[in-house]
Amino acid sequence: MRIGIISDTHGLLRPEAVERLAGVDHIIHAGDIGRPDVISELRRIAPVTAVRGNIDRDEWAAGYLQTELVKLGGRFFYVLHNLAQLDLDPVAAGIDVVVSGHSHQPRIETVDGVVYLNPGSAGPRRFSLPIALATLDLSGKEIRPCIVSLESRSL
Repeated sequence: MRIGIISDTHGLLRPEAVERLAGVDHIIHAGDIGRPDVISELRRIAPVTAVRGNIDRDEWAAGYLQTELVKLGGRFFYVLHNLAQLDLDPVAAGIDVVVSGHSHQPRIETVDGVVYLNPGSAGPRRFSLPIALATLDLSGKEIRPCIVSLESRSL
C-alpha cells in the first residue's frame, strides 16, 4: 500500500504535488489546508484523511477535527497539525506512525519504534524552506517513508 502525505498547502495544490500523488491508495493531509477545494482535488486521486491546521478557521474547516486516527494497511496513523500538541503516548496507544505538519520542515524520525513524519510544506514557499510532500510504502512489517521534493518546478 502506498500513502501520500501532504501538509501546509495553504490553499495551493501544485500540479507537481498532484503528479507525485498519482497512484497512491490514500492521502493524509496534516493541516493548513487553506481552501476546501484542495481536499476536493485530492479526493480525485484517492480517499483523504485530513485534519484542521491553525490557518483553517473559516466555516468550511469546522468539519475537520484537530486530530485523526486512521488504520491503513494494518497500521495505525495518528494525524495532527502541530507535533508540539501531541497529547498521547504513541507507543502506549499502539500508534505506528505520527503524521504532523506546521513547521514546513520535512522530517522523518523513528523513536521507540514509532515513525514521526512531517512531509514539509507543499504550498507557497516560506522563507528558504523546501517545497515537499512524502510518500509512505507499507509492505508486510515494513514502513518505508520518503520525502519527495517538489523543487524542480516550484513557484
